[in-house]
Amino acid sequence: MSSLKETYKILSNKEYSFFLATRMFLTIALQIQSIIVGWQLYKLTKDPFSLGLIGLAEAIPAISIALYAGHIADISNKRNILINSLLCMVVCSIGLLVVTMDDFVIGVGSSYSIKGIYLFIFLSGFARGFFSPTAFSFLFQLVKKEQLTKASTLNSSVWQIAAIIGPAVGGILFAMIGITQTFFVVIGTSIIAMIMLSGIAPKPVIIPAVKEKIADRLKEGLKYVYNNKVIFSAISLDLFAVLFGGAVALLPVFADEILRVGPEGLGMLRAAPSIGASITIIWLSVRKQIEKPGIMLLYCVAAFGLCMIGFALSTSLYLSLLLLFLSGAFDSVSVVIRGNILQLETPDQMRGRVSAVNTMFIGSSNEIGAFESGLAARLLGTVTSVVFGGCMTLGIVGIAALRAKQLLKFRYK
Repeated sequence: MSSLKETYKILSNKEYSFFLATRMFLTIALQIQSIIVGWQLYKLTKDPFSLGLIGLAEAIPAISIALYAGHIADISNKRNILINSLLCMVVCSIGLLVVTMDDFVIGVGSSYSIKGIYLFIFLSGFARGFFSPTAFSFLFQLVKKEQLTKASTLNSSVWQIAAIIGPAVGGILFAMIGITQTFFVVIGTSIIAMIMLSGIAPKPVIIPAVKEKIADRLKEGLKYVYNNKVIFSAISLDLFAVLFGGAVALLPVFADEILRVGPEGLGMLRAAPSIGASITIIWLSVRKQIEKPGIMLLYCVAAFGLCMIGFALSTSLYLSLLLLFLSGAFDSVSVVIRGNILQLETPDQMRGRVSAVNTMFIGSSNEIGAFESGLAARLLGTVTSVVFGGCMTLGIVGIAALRAKQLLKFRYK
């Protein structure tokens, strides 16, 4: 079957389409929320470290709950977990709406508004800690096993497309109608995601009864990831690359002080990597599988690091957008390869726990990376910190090239 026909066949699966729609609307909502919260917080503090603290506030609960969430995902109704997680995110968005309103900031004080932002971001971290491993393990219940690689790639494509729309819309809405009205858009879009998810019928629990102790099952998930050197190497490489190489948390600083393009420009900067990623992933979804995915992973992570160094040194909006576009293109290839490795190398009964480990080390590395970026920017300066992160990424690729032999030999089955 040709790649295009296979893609069409997967998309004709109604429940999988509902799953993609859920991913689309939720990602748009979260991306808009990220844009307006980051801009508002920087406007109140004028401190790049405050942007890093947003990442830390979300990472702490996500990491602390991830393994347990993966265990619950393996033994429970995944659809219901996803719906409840979404509901919690909506409640947190409502809380953010309240503490960022002008009346609240003026009447109660900006310090309480800042504390309120961190509080609701922290609480939403628990919900997202449950959502990520559950969504990963739910995917294989919606498509046939031989469709997993293609379905995983399409899933990444939808995320990237939503990550283009979200920041662009967020920046425009913030400039046109203000933060309060924009939060109503966030809440409404999140509710649409819940409605889409409700269109999927509950699926049978894979492990209806568990005799092992929870601690033993959690250790089993960690042990499996560590012992599978292909998964472990792919996760480790992405972990350190995202931890040091990303600059997303500092984009409000670049938009405000270096490029001087305002919230609309911030939306463009946030959208640029996703545009590059979307085009690349769409291309990947219709072409043949990459023949040497492990080697390609190293090349793409190295190219990502070089793009970050170039972006840090750029003072031109157009050059910055181009470099962010390319960084997204290279990063998307690594994301697809890692996602395919996880889907193909993970036993069905362990998908929740293995995904939880991935969430701990990759999903949360975005937030911890944001904290590292904010701290480094305070200590070294914004530009120097991003250059440093890019150089660290190149060093990590060099170490992986020498040590990750099984990853380099990996081929799709």
